[in-house]
Amino acid sequence: MDDRTLPPSTLGNSRPADARPGVVVVFSGQSAAARAIELADAPLELGRGNNLDDARVSRRHTRVAFEAGRFVATDLGSQNGTFVDGVQLAANGSASLTRVLRLGDSLLVPVGDIGPFLAHGVTTVDGFIRGPAMQALLAEVARAASLSTVLHVRGETGAGKEGVAAAFHRSGPRATGPLVAVNCAAIPEQIAERLLFGAKRGAYSGADQDAAGYLADADGGTIFLDEIAELDAQVQAKLLRAIETREVLALGTSKPRHIDLGIVTATNKDLRSLVAAGSLREDLFFRIGTPAVTVPPLRDRPEEIAALVVAELARLGLTPHVSLIEQCVLRTWPGNVRELLAEVRAAAHAADGETRVLARHLASNAGSAFSPASPEAPAEPVRKRMPQTVDDEWRARIEAALKANDGKVAAAARALGLHRNQLRRLIERHGIDVEDEG
Repeated sequence: MDDRTLPPSTLGNSRPADARPGVVVVFSGQSAAARAIELADAPLELGRGNNLDDARVSRRHTRVAFEAGRFVATDLGSQNGTFVDGVQLAANGSASLTRVLRLGDSLLVPVGDIGPFLAHGVTTVDGFIRGPAMQALLAEVARAASLSTVLHVRGETGAGKEGVAAAFHRSGPRATGPLVAVNCAAIPEQIAERLLFGAKRGAYSGADQDAAGYLADADGGTIFLDEIAELDAQVQAKLLRAIETREVLALGTSKPRHIDLGIVTATNKDLRSLVAAGSLREDLFFRIGTPAVTVPPLRDRPEEIAALVVAELARLGLTPHVSLIEQCVLRTWPGNVRELLAEVRAAAHAADGETRVLARHLASNAGSAFSPASPEAPAEPVRKRMPQTVDDEWRARIEAALKANDGKVAAAARALGLHRNQLRRLIERHGIDVEDEG
């Protein structure tokens, strides 16, 4: 499955046989939501006064069916149109729905099994917005914390690995102690041993006082070692000994110090592949590799996106337009939550005094995968160039929007949540023929 077909966290090959397909309202009006609507055994008709409280939704707006393992949306001649994955349907037209459905000022995502939403919804846990997938993961982390002193967390950058480490810490017997987070990739190799294990005064030139080290600082609590495979093999060996003996030996000392702490490690790659590549010691893998959890990327948790955007803009005293939330749900966000929030703040700045932030305020390449610059073109920042898969997706969406709006650029721009000048630039870049410049 490629980045243009992004399923919600509860839709996929793991869908149980007794799954209950449906849609989840994730945004309505100007507010985030998490209301599940079951399809049952018959197609679901969506409309105002029926199952949506939205003045811009027609009484009979859209029909959604689940057929042969896929969702299909059909417009019912609605007044304000039906948008499937960012493209407006022709009146009474149908299309496969893979990511997000927009009706008026409401957004719905298709879900292969709404059971977890009915049971848990989307909530805020310790300041973090969590959908069913993350809530299930945190429950697994809590169980691990009650049974083990170690946990390995795998996940993409910005996906929330440190938040998982904090949950492990809070759920374990050392919750009242310190949580020390260490980014191993940021530690210079020549001082990694000193920073982790400490040093005695006079142990080396310039050591004018005793330094405890990160492991000793975390005594009685938990240490979080992010990107642990970035540590030198010699340091990994000393770390393994510290984990096994629960002792640290600072540089310049002969007597080890006993420590009692939980240890959470993290990588953005599979541990076994790191062992095979020689980045991680095999003996260290056997000590930290189990239990392990994987943090799903944000693109597989679209039910959280609307809540994250609404909360961030509220913090800035702003509100989102439905087109902004729609675009955020459609994009892949390789930098996950960290990137999403940074780009939302940039969009708020681009709004320049407006109280509502629209899709056109979001950078066109925000949330897109990275790609190298063309060798024929002058060097430019990699974020300035959209990858081919994204270009192909935009071309298809632009052509569909133009067709649905009789070639009118202004109307197609409104349907796509873009400013018409921005759409004209995209049309020019993709070489799309347009006769009507209105």
